[in-house]
Amino acid sequence: MSYGVPAETPASQVPVCPRHPDRVSYIRCQRCGRPACPECQHTAPVGIQCVDCFQESRRTAPAYRTPYGGKAVQGKPVVTITLMVICAAFFVIQFLNPAFTRELLYAPLYTGIEPWRMLSAAFLHSPGSILHIAFNLYALWFLGQGLEPQLGRLRFALLYLVSAFGGSVGVLALSPVTQAVVGASGAIFGLFGALLVVLLQRRASVRSVLILLAANFALGFFIPNIAWQAHLGGLLTGAACAAVLVYAPKGKNRSLVQFGGLAAIAVVLVVVTAVLAGAKGLLLL
Repeated sequence: MSYGVPAETPASQVPVCPRHPDRVSYIRCQRCGRPACPECQHTAPVGIQCVDCFQESRRTAPAYRTPYGGKAVQGKPVVTITLMVICAAFFVIQFLNPAFTRELLYAPLYTGIEPWRMLSAAFLHSPGSILHIAFNLYALWFLGQGLEPQLGRLRFALLYLVSAFGGSVGVLALSPVTQAVVGASGAIFGLFGALLVVLLQRRASVRSVLILLAANFALGFFIPNIAWQAHLGGLLTGAACAAVLVYAPKGKNRSLVQFGGLAAIAVVLVVVTAVLAGAKGLLLL
């Protein structure tokens, strides 16, 4: 079989790819000098690298961090988009199957028997109102595309989930036991609280955020069927989570302090839930 070797080059000296010996390659890795076939070539900052050198350079490259310790990544806010997709998918399922809403909504009376509803309800929206999900998804995108790159994907996801839990705790504390709630509003108000803390930590103006926050919070007292209790619980929880994330001292133990702090907040919410549910006779013995 001929590979088109120049006439002056002995066949025994034809450069072949170490990973694919049947492939001739005159392009060499800029790092180790070995031949690399097209399948094994990776574009590096300078020239071409083989698979092994490319992977090694990625392992040894310094890990870039966000201002608050998260792993810095380029591109779109993946967690924000994922949360939006989940909410949209759930909304379609709710529209097609009304029983889906009943199985996942939260009311304080479910606390002792199906406590997972305290989180699942945050991904549901009123199937009879397109404005409900439209407003929440817009708010999630508006807040997420700013906070997620600052905090990092994992920290942002935990902030959202713990805030959603905090919103349900607010409902448990301040609502009748039969009041059913759905919606991402509690988690979104948690993001509002987080944004406020981030701006304060950076000594930036918070006036516009306070006005927007006050206007949205006031709607819960004037428009029926809006659970202001979830807004309040989510807001306080999100602010507490953000304080842990942004004020954690820099250093090698920063992540430990941050995740430990978030875990502590979650534990406090669990304890408060147990106490409130017990006081209202909602726990199973």
